[in-house]
Amino acid sequence: MLKEKKEHPKEKSRLHPRNRHRERYDFKQLTESCPELSQYVSLNMYSDESIDFADPEAVKILNKALLKHYYAIDNWDIPENYLCPPIPGRADYIHYAADLLRSKNYGKIPTGNQIKILDVGVGANCVYPIIGNKEYGWSFIGSDIDPVAIGSASIIVASNPFLEGRIELRLQLNPKDIFFGIMQKDEPIDLSVCNPPFHASMAEAQSGTLRKLNNLNQDKITEPILNFGGQNNELWCEGGEERFVNDMIRQSRQFIDSCFWFTSLISKQSTLKVAYETLKKANATEVTTVPMGQGHKTSRMLAWTFLEPEQQKKWINSRWRIQKVNLNK
Repeated sequence: MLKEKKEHPKEKSRLHPRNRHRERYDFKQLTESCPELSQYVSLNMYSDESIDFADPEAVKILNKALLKHYYAIDNWDIPENYLCPPIPGRADYIHYAADLLRSKNYGKIPTGNQIKILDVGVGANCVYPIIGNKEYGWSFIGSDIDPVAIGSASIIVASNPFLEGRIELRLQLNPKDIFFGIMQKDEPIDLSVCNPPFHASMAEAQSGTLRKLNNLNQDKITEPILNFGGQNNELWCEGGEERFVNDMIRQSRQFIDSCFWFTSLISKQSTLKVAYETLKKANATEVTTVPMGQGHKTSRMLAWTFLEPEQQKKWINSRWRIQKVNLNK
């Protein structure tokens, strides 16, 4: 039964101003870029073109179309049962990370492959490195504790030639380590990004998946769709988001001279309060929190650095001002 047509805003105003996904999905353009998507597009109850967002295959092909249309990714796929991330939200994090770098670089976003970003938990989808490289030319190190995820991300890089040499994948051999074994003392990282596991247990993760599916579907669903939620290490860890972020802060102390900005996505307000206390104990020299919003969901980017002002200035002038020197030659 058709309902009265909804009036939708032309732009998703809560997304970052530079986010390519502020406008509603143009399925005509997307299906032209990725004809495979057409079989999943139909009119919804408001007579709008859409897909069934409760169908994991439809969501995956939509992601494939978005990555091809906006980021020139010709070949992208993920293994069955692995996390299929929302592209607009991932893009938001990258753009706010760029603003964070700009805030220290005399109002200019540092761009180019000399800027190195670490993606903690790159996943099988490799989406943060794809967007960051396409938008700003940054090079990436993507780490993960899952060999299958690293293998999948490696195939994506190898299948899209412009990414080769720009994205390096590293397997974390010790699941308890976040930076050790991945970051090298003599390898400067300008910024790290991370989307930490949200839940504290498998049962909690499955419950969250069911809530999401039931919000998307009018029919009551009692069993989670395996391909919708992601692998265990993508969704949950002991202690959940709060413990993971606190471990990350404590471990980042070992690399105070190796990374300018450490950042993490924070979903729960309660996590933020505890993280502030941990950052104070860790003697972070600067902490900032950037609010982010996608649709009805609110999250934030937490960022911290251990570099003193003089160290920051030296870092900026030696690494981020290279472009200016080259342009003036």
